Amino acid sequence: MLSGCASSDNDDDESTKLFGYQVTSNLRTTNAGSLEGSTDLAQSLSGRLYPGVYVPGPSGQLIPNTDLVKTQVLPGDQRKVIYTLSEAAVFSDGTPVTCADYLLTFAAGQYPATFGSNMPLFGDTDSLSCTPGSKEFTVTFKEGRGARWRGLFEPGTVLPAHAVAAKTNRSVEDLVADLLSDDLERLKPIAQVWRHGFDLKEFDPELQVSFGPFKVAEVGEKGQVRLVANEHYYGDAPQTAAMVVWPGSVDSAELAASKAMKIGDLRQLQPQWYDEDAEGNRLDVKTTIGELTEMLTLPEVGFWADPENRKALARCIDPRAVAAASSEKAGVEVPVAPLHVIQHTDPLAQRMADIAAPLLDVNIQEASALRGSTLRIGYVYPDERWAAMVESMRHTCEPAGITIIDVTGEGKTLADLPHAEYDEWRNESVHDGEADAILRVVDPMSEYPAANNRAQDLGALRAQEGHLWKTLPSIPLAAQPRTFVVDNAVRNVVPYTGLSGIGWNMDRWFN
Repeated sequence: MLSGCASSDNDDDESTKLFGYQVTSNLRTTNAGSLEGSTDLAQSLSGRLYPGVYVPGPSGQLIPNTDLVKTQVLPGDQRKVIYTLSEAAVFSDGTPVTCADYLLTFAAGQYPATFGSNMPLFGDTDSLSCTPGSKEFTVTFKEGRGARWRGLFEPGTVLPAHAVAAKTNRSVEDLVADLLSDDLERLKPIAQVWRHGFDLKEFDPELQVSFGPFKVAEVGEKGQVRLVANEHYYGDAPQTAAMVVWPGSVDSAELAASKAMKIGDLRQLQPQWYDEDAEGNRLDVKTTIGELTEMLTLPEVGFWADPENRKALARCIDPRAVAAASSEKAGVEVPVAPLHVIQHTDPLAQRMADIAAPLLDVNIQEASALRGSTLRIGYVYPDERWAAMVESMRHTCEPAGITIIDVTGEGKTLADLPHAEYDEWRNESVHDGEADAILRVVDPMSEYPAANNRAQDLGALRAQEGHLWKTLPSIPLAAQPRTFVVDNAVRNVVPYTGLSGIGWNMDRWFN
């Protein structure tokens, strides 16, 4: 059965005839800014549905998306950035892209508990000015903050405000007023649609309109998403007019055998179905060490929110052993990646290594302060390599009397951590989660509103890194290995190991 359209028993067969791209993601949602979407790397699909103000380049650089928006920075004690959207930028239903779409993202970032969002760089922002219908808006930052402003409004996070307004029986003007109101009761119904309306199991074509080169046409029984060209796109039309994005849960061997997979970002890093020496190989499979970091993220409320408890836990987790466990399953040597604020591949990482180095050695005596405690760890989908990493943590923490349990089941996200909710008077209520920590993939450049990764800012970066090792919102562990599959007949494929993955330029692929 296909969501949001007519269906037949042959839908999956039809999908296998189209250009196929498999991602690691479960394809839960197209909202990459939600707790669920950010854990599941939703931008691997939605990065070309909802393009960012800056788009990732193959070498990790941020490229200004000038076809969509131009930016002007006004320096001062409070940095301001003026965004001017292209007059040609419209959604796939013909509605213009306006400041309201960016205000919706901004509000979600400003009120993470209400929206269930994970867009930490908005912690540096103070306000966004928006007149309904305007193609121009200004973001003002907190004093001395906003160094990483280019990471705001990243791929997959700017959603259609007019469609959200319609679902909540509001005009866009009323939506803008509510988003600017600082009234949680007015925000909650908007937040509900923002967070759950873009779930692909309940695909809603009226809500899921895009302003990128592709739009979602339908969702298949196996969770595969059929993309078609967005005829209202303001830029160059996709080189391949229709393709299917397959979730990582679908058998890669079957997709490869049926030639349904042209490009892949595989969960299985050493696929047994691939023989590199086979004659006439259609596919090229390579495993590499990516630029992202796998971290253990802890909750902001409850027992594991206490920095002292976090630090004691970190003293029994051995990142070197965790990296070795990852290496064994990946088939490549995975390095320790012990920094929060910059990527492990950054040249500045060597000049910051001494901050984390003394904290990487196991100290059972210090960890024993938590003797008798239990930590439940989950990750976004069942995975042998992540399971081995958790087992490594269990093994090294056991002598300290800390019990570590893998509670992944069918998958856990940041939404499964203990969390706080607030009523209209800002009274807090704490909800127990199904996990105490999430092992997940993180880009340090978008996870922490820190200084820029420039040599002249090294002092600030070192201070911020030192602070994060004291507060430990996450424990950085190891680099993320990636395995990419590329059909030799496909052109314009440029592997990229950031959050958007190899599909960062999928509208340019063709064969």
